[in-house]
Amino acid sequence: MKTVSTLLLGTSVLISNISLYKAQNRAAADGKPASSYTQKSNNALKDYLPFSDNTDFENAKKGLIASLPTGEIKDANGNVSYSTKIFDFLNAEAPSTTNPSLWRQSGLNAINGLFKVAENIYQIRGFDLANMTLIKGKTGWIVIDPLTVEETALAGMDLVKKHVGDFPVKAVLLTHSHIDHFGGMRAFINEKDIKSGAIKVYAPDGFFEHSISENVMGGNAMSRRAAYMYGNLLPKNGMGSLGSGLGTTTAKGSTGILEPTDIISKQDGETRVIDGVTIEFIYTPESEAPAEMMFYFPEFKAFCQAENISHTLHNLYTLRGAQVRNGLKWSSYIDKSIQKFGDKVEVSFGSHHWPVWGNSNIVTFWENQRDMYRFIHDQTLRLANQGYNPTEIAEMLKLPEAIDKKFYNRGYYGSVSHDVKAQYQLYFGWFDGNPSNLNPLPPAEAGAKYVEFMGGEDNVLQQAKKSYDKGEYRWVAEVLKHVVFSGSKNQKAKELLADAYEQLGYMAESGPWRNFYITGASELRNGKKMAARGGTASKDMINGMSSELFFDYLAMRYKGTEYYTDQFNFNISLTDKNEKVGLIVRNGMVTPRIGSFLTNDVTATVAISRNDLAILTAGNNAKVNEYIKNGKIKVEGNAEAFIKFIEHIDNFDAWFNIVEP
Repeated sequence: MKTVSTLLLGTSVLISNISLYKAQNRAAADGKPASSYTQKSNNALKDYLPFSDNTDFENAKKGLIASLPTGEIKDANGNVSYSTKIFDFLNAEAPSTTNPSLWRQSGLNAINGLFKVAENIYQIRGFDLANMTLIKGKTGWIVIDPLTVEETALAGMDLVKKHVGDFPVKAVLLTHSHIDHFGGMRAFINEKDIKSGAIKVYAPDGFFEHSISENVMGGNAMSRRAAYMYGNLLPKNGMGSLGSGLGTTTAKGSTGILEPTDIISKQDGETRVIDGVTIEFIYTPESEAPAEMMFYFPEFKAFCQAENISHTLHNLYTLRGAQVRNGLKWSSYIDKSIQKFGDKVEVSFGSHHWPVWGNSNIVTFWENQRDMYRFIHDQTLRLANQGYNPTEIAEMLKLPEAIDKKFYNRGYYGSVSHDVKAQYQLYFGWFDGNPSNLNPLPPAEAGAKYVEFMGGEDNVLQQAKKSYDKGEYRWVAEVLKHVVFSGSKNQKAKELLADAYEQLGYMAESGPWRNFYITGASELRNGKKMAARGGTASKDMINGMSSELFFDYLAMRYKGTEYYTDQFNFNISLTDKNEKVGLIVRNGMVTPRIGSFLTNDVTATVAISRNDLAILTAGNNAKVNEYIKNGKIKVEGNAEAFIKFIEHIDNFDAWFNIVEP
């Protein structure tokens, strides 16, 4: 059953609270061993990268105080919200079905517990996708990034109370507008706390708007793609998902959001004193998130790098889908941090991964991350200006060895390949300038033509098998997708394509790449195992949507290609918001006018709460008559027209095909 929250929040819903395949172990059962070509590729990395350097493991374990006695965090109903035990398999040696560099990173991400970072600074790591950091102030705790769900945030705080001290929360700092950094905030704060001023919430300018809006308009497609990216539908083992590269996985449970009380908005820096602790902020918009901030604690010589600096090459484009990120701006913010704090800092910690200690180590870390993002940005643009297209540039561009060999610059979450394409898209968009790519045939039609030109399915499959046996998995994937998208029911083609995807997944150093490939292989072999998608989009998030965003989302879902002859003018009175909205329906589109009623040719005036309108248009369109009869909707004028309008709002298939037409 679709819910309001599922429809409104998009990606956040899926990555954090998705039901797994009941038969997810099929992925492991059907998995093939690594080929000799895959093993050779993976073994080459062992010679290239400094695997004998155990500094990261020492840092990831440094300061460990305690972890979960049972390895599980449960919700109020006894359901498991998060388990550290599912990643215990990473304690073994890397199997041949995994990239050894990604295996190493995944093992580091799985190290979990309460850690002392420095005097008065503690972190909860490995209880969720992100970290929660706690700063001891004069009278209580300053909480940084309270995880995805209340359950994991509370479990972390319970450890802190038991092993460090039971002090009240005095402030919450939200580094940026992604749900794994704010969703658990209601574990520590509610409306009463904010109204009384007992607890302050600090966030970057634009945080509240972006935290709700970023994934709304494309939310359903992002959610489906996020299932691939995060490997949520795969077993956690050496033939399935190893995690995301950025962390392990997200927890399931209760999420919420409250509007910040204090906004950070100055890119050249601003200073606040919070519970006796001086904090120097840098506002970093359009970096890893649309709204983000980093900050320095001069008293502790400690820097919170948010997610702009981490132990991976991050995404300049996320594979689930979102607006691309600007590598030049990202790099400049890191450089600004070096200029302001590089001669002072002694510990640097982030919203993911483990800290770095020692001034020279930190500055080197920051400089190499800065150089990496700038290199990708600048060299992509240089080669584009020489006439190369994004696919060519992605194949050509390699990081300089001096920074490429740093584990923290490896593509565990992002990749040089897709980050290059992101920077090309940032400046040039989707078109590479080649006329043949201006108006290509859609995949199904092109697939049929390719198969015809290549001598039919049997010949394509025969040639593809020869290429597969040579280890040419990228080419096999390129060719066989045409057979699959031609509409063929040839299971042998699907099986061979799945085998190619799987080998590519085994070789992938990027967690999302591995998850995409192996999920694709699983769906080709077994089909989609559709399950209920849970919701992390809480009442807070729905209520937090502006009316502009709410009605723009409603308008986007109007079936304009089918009902373009509809012409209505509605006045909507939102009884729970005390708002007026005019809706103009014509030419297959809906134009909302927020804050006023229409005055000419009004079809109907409708009184309804926005909450009821959200529920009604979230898969419950058929209940519109029931709502009118029971008084949830009051209509003056043409009620049939309003009923027709509601019935013409689309509801999306949450499990649309990706690897098949």
